[in-house]
Amino acid sequence: MRRLFAYAVAAALSMGVATATAQADSAVIDEAPSAPAMVVDLVVIRPLSLAMTIVGTGLYVIQLPLDLIQMDFETPARKLVVEPAQYTFTRPLGQLE
Repeated sequence: MRRLFAYAVAAALSMGVATATAQADSAVIDEAPSAPAMVVDLVVIRPLSLAMTIVGTGLYVIQLPLDLIQMDFETPARKLVVEPAQYTFTRPLGQLE
C-alpha cells in the first residue's frame, strides 16, 4: 500500500513539473507583427498616412493666418503635421496601433 501511495505521489509531482514547464514555455508570446500586417501597412496604410501628412501640412499653411491672430502655433502644427508624420515615418512596420 505504501509503495502504491509513493508511486501516486511521484506521478502527481512529475505531472505538476511537466505542467509548470509547459506553462513557462507557452508564456513566451511572439509580439512581432505578422507578414500580412506588414504588407498591408507597407502597401495601404503608409501611402495613406503619407497623403494625410501632405494634406495636413497644406491645411496648416492655409490656417496659418488664424494662428497668427490666436498666437497658437504649437497645437495645430502637432495635430496636422507632426503626429501624421510620426505615424508615417517612425512607427515600426506592421505595428498599426
